[in-house]
Amino acid sequence: MIDPVRPITIGDIEQARQRIAGTVLRTPLVRLDLGDKREIYLKLENLQPTNAYKIRGGVNAIAGLSAEARAKGVWTISAGNAGQGVAYAARQFDIPCTVVAIETAPQTKLDRMRALGATIVPVSYDQAWLAAESHRFPGLDGTFVHPFDNHDFIAGHGTMGLEIIEDCPEVRTVICAIGGGGLITGVGSAIKARKPDARVLGAEPETAAPYALSLREGGPRKFAEWQASFVDGAGGKSVTERMWQRMRPLTDGTITVALDETRSAMRLIAEKSRTIAEGAGALSLAAALTGRAGDGPTVCVVSGGNIDLDKFTELVTAAA
Repeated sequence: MIDPVRPITIGDIEQARQRIAGTVLRTPLVRLDLGDKREIYLKLENLQPTNAYKIRGGVNAIAGLSAEARAKGVWTISAGNAGQGVAYAARQFDIPCTVVAIETAPQTKLDRMRALGATIVPVSYDQAWLAAESHRFPGLDGTFVHPFDNHDFIAGHGTMGLEIIEDCPEVRTVICAIGGGGLITGVGSAIKARKPDARVLGAEPETAAPYALSLREGGPRKFAEWQASFVDGAGGKSVTERMWQRMRPLTDGTITVALDETRSAMRLIAEKSRTIAEGAGALSLAAALTGRAGDGPTVCVVSGGNIDLDKFTELVTAAA
């Protein structure tokens, strides 16, 4: 039975912070020096042990399981980053982990999930999305840790929002990439609780922008023109009803960005912070640089940096 959707409270997020302390890093918030008056900051979640923010949710979700639930082992669905987060947490608790992995995921992500001890079950994107919507997959009977529609997983992501407010109390806008919606729900829950007047915006690639479509049409929609791209960690085919219920009260809109803008943002992050951002990790900065996010201070969540180095080099070279 799937638990009903309920708000992520500040108490849930504070409890998550205690659970994940010592395993998850408090990542730096650094100002992006653009040589002008724009106040844009990068929240560098690509510096986490798994090089992505999903470790926050994975550790909190598994820490919150009963001993009986853990004994069954855990499984999740992933294009790479959620799988690494859950596998990392499973290894901490010495329990087996299986990842239903989208077969087009970058080899770097697949290799790192295996290195963390996960068993990989490769599936098509459509099969993975069906499992995410139904919360089940044939042949797997362990405890399911949903990669975005899970209360404790989302609360773990909310710890990032607490850090943003503490490190930049004057923040006016926070931008997060949207894939399934767990990141922006968690961060938005913390931001709106601590600073209700701050805006929380999403960022989606032009090839996969179901939340923008859903906002225009007033309800959860499928994105018929969906195309696969190097932005594999964000941009779903649809917004589920449950995630619409979670995201809508916490967000102030979303910005759709071109792939060329995303490539340029990846290059800029590398040039200015000397860190690597994958496509999804650079979406937030690409959105901020469009000028449609309003006045700063603006915090861009650099959600991850898991990308094959050859592919990264190809993309940022093309953006030169």
